[in-house]
Amino acid sequence: MINENLIHKALANPFRRAVLRWLKAPKEHFVQGHVGFARGVPSSAILERSGLAQSTVSAHLAALVEAGLLDSTRVGQWIFLSRNEDVIRSFAEQIKSHL
Repeated sequence: MINENLIHKALANPFRRAVLRWLKAPKEHFVQGHVGFARGVPSSAILERSGLAQSTVSAHLAALVEAGLLDSTRVGQWIFLSRNEDVIRSFAEQIKSHL
C-alpha cells in the first residue's frame, strides 16, 4: 500500500521532481562510467549533477525513498537509486480515479 501523503509531500519539492525525471532516462542525464545503470544511478552521480550540498541532496533522496518513489540498493560502499515504477504507477492511478 502506498502512502499518498508522503508522496504528495515528496513531490511538492521541484528538486525531487527533477530527480525523478533524471532517473526516468538515466542515460540522457548521467555519464555512464565504469559502473552501469543496471542497479540504478549512484547517489554520487545525483549529487554531482545537482550542484547542491551533500547533506541537502541526501535529505531529498531520503524523502523520495521514504515515500516509496525511489528504491535504494547498497552494493559495498555505493548506494544506487532507481525509480519504483510500481509505486509511481499506483499513485498515478489513484490520482486519476480520485481527483
